[in-house]
Amino acid sequence: MEKTSGSNRREFIKKATIVSLGFAALSRCTLSTEQSETVARLLLKADPKGYLDLPEGFSYKVIAKAGTQMADGFVVPGRPDGMGAFAGSDGKVILVCNHENSPNNLEHSPFGKQNELVGQMEQVQFYDAGSGTMPGLGGTSTIIYDEQSQTVEKQFLSLAGTYRNCAGGVTPWNSWLTCEEDTNVKGEVIEKDHGYVFEVPASMDTQLASPQPIIAMGRFNHEAVAVDPTTGIVYQTEDAHDGLIYRYIPNVKGDLHKGGKLQAMMIKGKKSFDTRNWEGRTTNLQEEIQVEWIDMQDVESPKDDLRLRGFDQGAARFARGEGMWYGNGEIYFACTNGGPKKLGQVFRYKPSPEEGTAGESSNPGVVELFAESEDKGLLHNCDNLTIAPWGDVILCEDNGERNHIRGINKDGELYGFGRNMSSKSEFAGLTFSPSGKTLFVNIQENGDTVAITGPWNKLS
Repeated sequence: MEKTSGSNRREFIKKATIVSLGFAALSRCTLSTEQSETVARLLLKADPKGYLDLPEGFSYKVIAKAGTQMADGFVVPGRPDGMGAFAGSDGKVILVCNHENSPNNLEHSPFGKQNELVGQMEQVQFYDAGSGTMPGLGGTSTIIYDEQSQTVEKQFLSLAGTYRNCAGGVTPWNSWLTCEEDTNVKGEVIEKDHGYVFEVPASMDTQLASPQPIIAMGRFNHEAVAVDPTTGIVYQTEDAHDGLIYRYIPNVKGDLHKGGKLQAMMIKGKKSFDTRNWEGRTTNLQEEIQVEWIDMQDVESPKDDLRLRGFDQGAARFARGEGMWYGNGEIYFACTNGGPKKLGQVFRYKPSPEEGTAGESSNPGVVELFAESEDKGLLHNCDNLTIAPWGDVILCEDNGERNHIRGINKDGELYGFGRNMSSKSEFAGLTFSPSGKTLFVNIQENGDTVAITGPWNKLS
């Protein structure tokens, strides 16, 4: 990526930023919401189509839309959520996209609004075929995107029969881990328990992934995962107001289906610690806190009480863990309604140099409250996030009001990058192409997947 001069970059950020803030300054900003919204709009150029406001020089293109026909004869499912981008052959991008649908969301079904196309698939291709009457409508679709011509080559269903696939994460071995945010259990119509992680290969072939849950990674309201490429350890968030942060140490690096150990994060020396800052400040900005990890038992959790048992054992509690991403040798994750005003927190975890081994007890990893908002004009309920190729944290908002794409750069400056003017829908699934030239994002309730391009060098 071409670099720009420091002065040009600073000028770009100066126009975009709400306030020049260190990572700790988010909670100390005294701007009113009205003032901060005004400043946040300074950089963003009004879209004449009233769809997506972006900075000068950036442009967008809707590359996929719910309800349109795909290459396999099914239709693009609705409610796109988390995504991962991978390098395909001939410079193509393989984009694997989650769909956060329950079995009764027929208007968002990949099989038509009356599920009339279900018969085109064999029931064994579904994780849960719903006894032939109520198949899971979550799963994933895959887009093959030609980045040079900015066109979609094809799109197809790549996982079927799961429930509410919310976020997930990319793996270093070129697959997408997709997570069910649902803990329904087997019953009269429901054929399988839900609340698992599934693996979808990043493939250019029009085919369905084998719908095999990774049981040992636990059953709970999964949200996102991040894989440390050095150790192969998988970190996981849980979308619950009293959720935990987990890690999965696989028996075989790169083969998660061969079992492993599920653990939960505990603050060292402070059992059952509450990081949410809801009832007085317990967690301070920029403070590095040593952690340890406790083993979880009965991880299939038939009572959906894994987080409660973990907290009783001493694990730390977090407020709706959502987006999670590996970058800069660290793990970043968002807690959507953390903080005194429940407007959101971002944490950063720095793994131990001896992560996952006996040596980490004397050289532990540390977690830090990286950012926290007390003004919705600054940051309003962060959800999915990613790490930009130049190291900034890029965040989606999900607040039911006016949703933005926000960024926090390495100098501690917060900037607005995008604003949804078409609806009150959340942004979701932020991910950069392997080249770094394209930022993909979903506007969930619109059913749209969008590709954004522009002068990224001004931010890097």
